[in-house]
Amino acid sequence: MSNEEKLDQAIQVGLGRALGGTDFPSLGRRYEGKVRDNYTTADGRRYIVVTDRISAFDHVLGTIPFKGQVLNRLAAWWFEQTRSIADNHLLSVPDPNVLECVECEPLLVEMVVRAYITGSTGTSAWTHYQKGARVFAGHPLPEGLRKNQRLAAPILTPATKAPIGEHDVTMSREEILAQGKVTAEEFDTAAAMAMRLFEAGAKLAAARGLILADTKYEMGKTKDGRIVLIDEIHTPDSSRFWMADTYEERFARGEDPAPFDKDFVRHYYTGLGYNYDGPPPPLPDDVRAGAAKRYISAYERITGETFVPDTDEPIARIRKNLGL
Repeated sequence: MSNEEKLDQAIQVGLGRALGGTDFPSLGRRYEGKVRDNYTTADGRRYIVVTDRISAFDHVLGTIPFKGQVLNRLAAWWFEQTRSIADNHLLSVPDPNVLECVECEPLLVEMVVRAYITGSTGTSAWTHYQKGARVFAGHPLPEGLRKNQRLAAPILTPATKAPIGEHDVTMSREEILAQGKVTAEEFDTAAAMAMRLFEAGAKLAAARGLILADTKYEMGKTKDGRIVLIDEIHTPDSSRFWMADTYEERFARGEDPAPFDKDFVRHYYTGLGYNYDGPPPPLPDDVRAGAAKRYISAYERITGETFVPDTDEPIARIRKNLGL
């Protein structure tokens, strides 16, 4: 059996064993995000269980087999690669779907960095530009830009942190500070970290034949007051990756770049005519399987490592690995 056949077989198993959610009361106080289930312990640690849920358009769309394992391992890989650039919260990886981290108080702002003008949702930079806006998050944009065009330099477009089911709102630095949820010092420290991380991520992606078009970072504050990177970094969920070798040709023809991330799922929904409002249609198994392959391909392309999925039933495996 070839490696591709083995992967196809594993994905078929994974379709019925996707990790949709967890409930481990003995692990600590639970908080559920769009994709991650977080547990805070009494001694100042946080366990992040990366589920197989997929979120887009500010909705949870369903599950993708092994997506959580891919994101978890990829985030851990990037945390180690960038530790000299920005400190982060990672302590260990006790399970394929779990990170053990230092507990932090999240800053109430997402640091979004964009090197290209793109997107299709109502909150995207391209949608605003298309409607005539020439200032985005405080950044003036020149006339004559085309969709998916590279910007003169990467820009920081911070956004508020919205609850599940609500939209994040892009704002300028001044607008964020006016809300009073972060101080100028906190914002500027996090912003500088984000720009350094993006530069490093784009450089490594380019060496792998990829374009890091945009990404988001979340920062938190430790008990001793340090601001560190939390949540995830440069995964296919938090970042928009494109294939570099066909970008120029496709851009010249007015086509979208070849996606290397969850744009595969986004394109499925836009093809259905879904307008991002109301409950999304269910994800069929062939799209789930196709997305799984793309997530795994992203991991292997970025890290240079072969991804071997763990097909054990995830809840029982996590209980065993964490001693629950």
